[in-house]
Amino acid sequence: MHKKLTNFYRPSDDTFFLEDNLKHENGYSALDIGTGSGYLAQVLLNNFEFVVATDINFYNLKSHYSKSLHYICCENADALSYKFDLVVCNPPYLPSFTLEDITIDGGKDGIEVTFNIINSAKNHITKSSNILFLASSLSNYNKLLYDLNIIGLKTTIVATKKLFFEELILIRAKLNV
Repeated sequence: MHKKLTNFYRPSDDTFFLEDNLKHENGYSALDIGTGSGYLAQVLLNNFEFVVATDINFYNLKSHYSKSLHYICCENADALSYKFDLVVCNPPYLPSFTLEDITIDGGKDGIEVTFNIINSAKNHITKSSNILFLASSLSNYNKLLYDLNIIGLKTTIVATKKLFFEELILIRAKLNV
């Protein structure tokens, strides 16, 4: 069991970077995987009629409840059977040897948690859907892009943002059909 299950990721530079790139996305349905504070799910309500937010922390979802959003407590998107126009995720992407803090620890290469999330998300998109997610220059993001291609996703780097100690990388994934 994760040690800090009562903790959630508060909006930060990476959240706002992803938000800036969501402004031109629109459609009927959107999914925010690992919603944390629920900030990005609220942003999605501006351009999407049906928004679902998932998180593994039930107490977190309960504390951020909104009548406009549909919250589901589950890991990644595993409990869903719906296809979305857009899936977004600000995953934990920092390299770590243990997964003690689920809000930031991304696995040994910083990509293991992200890969699991995106692999789950690919089952909930159509050929015209997009998955937008963040990676860090501190992680082995090139391996992540390669691994996502192996499982049938075409990836494109959409934008980057230089921070003091890392570069954020916004990635778009689509079914490779």
